[in-house]
Amino acid sequence: MRNANAENVTAAVVASAAATSDPRLREIFASFIWHMHDFVRDVDLTPAEWATGIGFLTQTGQKCDATRQEFILLSDVCGVTMLVDALANRRAGRATESTVLGPFYTSDAPDVALHASIASDGKGVPLFVSGRVTDTAGTALGGAVIEAWETDGDGMYDTQYERRETPDCRGRIRAAADGSYAFRAVLPVEYSIPTDGPVGAMMTRLGRHTMRPAHLHFQISAADHVPVTTAIYVAGDPYLDSDAVFGVKSSLVEPFVRNDSAVEAAARGVSPPFYTLQRDFVLEPALIPAQI
Repeated sequence: MRNANAENVTAAVVASAAATSDPRLREIFASFIWHMHDFVRDVDLTPAEWATGIGFLTQTGQKCDATRQEFILLSDVCGVTMLVDALANRRAGRATESTVLGPFYTSDAPDVALHASIASDGKGVPLFVSGRVTDTAGTALGGAVIEAWETDGDGMYDTQYERRETPDCRGRIRAAADGSYAFRAVLPVEYSIPTDGPVGAMMTRLGRHTMRPAHLHFQISAADHVPVTTAIYVAGDPYLDSDAVFGVKSSLVEPFVRNDSAVEAAARGVSPPFYTLQRDFVLEPALIPAQI
């Protein structure tokens, strides 16, 4: 179009996508343009502020690499990730609640045998995790896959270290026939989201803290059931009510129980103290379309 101005440019941009054969793309693009243009009008965005925003997004992309996703982090701290998750998981019933995936998930977690460790020696205080995976009727889901990942005892994910030779503090465990699972990990600790990038700088400018409460990430899946991405948070953590990424749900907070018994520690092959977490997971059956 010619002679674009504040009154006609928005409708013109929306109309420019009329030829697409994808109706969902047309819907999303139109809504995005209307909302974005309304935002610009609402705050009367200046050219200098626009350039600052473009620079911020450019720096966010430049901070991403094969093991770091600064855009996911930006989505997390803005609450967008939790909003998308909440809209996508409005399920009633007994299924385990979901929460944010986070920017530190990787697809290279090794397979770990039942009762084995997802963390190499010396990575933190020993934690023994166990429970069952069932459906909403209480039926055991034997063979369910439990993928877990976490920080080490210093509050660092393996991908945050400069020399990451192999995955650590992450693993994939398969439940036994009765749905039970067990593995060894390390006690998670609260930690700061990365502050060396544009998202951290934004948090500082906003006067927000950058801390996440201690938690252990999980992805649980089983055939013919809806998978869940979730996390279990340590009861009593000081950041449960002010998580920097808004990921805490009350149903996902559990006691991580300390045990100082030298006898019980020796039986488990560790030195005291150690911790235990007992947590069951419930998956919802997948909806299978009726055959006509």
